[in-house]
Amino acid sequence: MSLEVVNRIILDPAYADYLAILKGARNGLVYGAKVRFPHALVMAILFGKGSWKNRIKSIFRATKTHALNLAKFVTIYKSLLLFQRKANGGSAKKADTFIAGLIGGYIVFGERNAINEQIVLYITSRVVASFIPRDVPPSAHPYPERDAVKPLPPNARIFSVFAAVAWGAVMYLFKEKGETIQPGLFNSMTYIYNDSNYWEDLRTLIWHNK
Repeated sequence: MSLEVVNRIILDPAYADYLAILKGARNGLVYGAKVRFPHALVMAILFGKGSWKNRIKSIFRATKTHALNLAKFVTIYKSLLLFQRKANGGSAKKADTFIAGLIGGYIVFGERNAINEQIVLYITSRVVASFIPRDVPPSAHPYPERDAVKPLPPNARIFSVFAAVAWGAVMYLFKEKGETIQPGLFNSMTYIYNDSNYWEDLRTLIWHNK
C-alpha cells in the first residue's frame, strides 16, 4: 500500500472519529513521557536512594506509568465521547465530557499509587482554582509552621471516587469553561485532546503533532 493511499484513507472523514482516538492516545503517551521523565530524573538525582541501577529503573517505571496512564485515559475518554454522541443521534451534550472523564478517571487513575496521586492532586488544584473569580488578586495567607509528621496515604476507596470526580470536572471545564482553567493545564489538554483531532498525513498522525 503506497503512502498516497494511506494518506487518502486517514484523511477520509469516515475514519476521523476513530483516528482521533488513536492520535489522542499517541499525544497522551508522548506528553506523559515528556513531563514525567525529567521530573523523575531530577528526583532520582536529588532524593533517590539505593544504587544508580535501581534509580534508573525507578525513572523508567515512573515515566512508563505516567505515559501509559495518560494514553489509556485519552483512549477511554474519546471513545466514550464518541459512544455518547452516537447514542444521542450524533449530537453531543454538555454532560458528555463529565461522564467520560468520570469513568475514565475511575478506571485509569482510581488505583492509588504515587504517580496517580500526583496527577489527581494536580488537576484537582486546577479544578478548585477554576472557581476563583477572574482578574481578582488572591489574598495573602501566611503558611503556618508545623511540626514534622509522617504522612498517611488516603483511603483507597475514597481516593477512587475522588479521582473520578476530579477527572470528570476537569474535562467538563476544559470543554465548556476553558477560560477558567490555568494556562499551563489548558495548553497541555489542548495538545492531548484537541490537537489529536487534526492531521494532514501519516507523519502528522503518528510521528509529529503538527
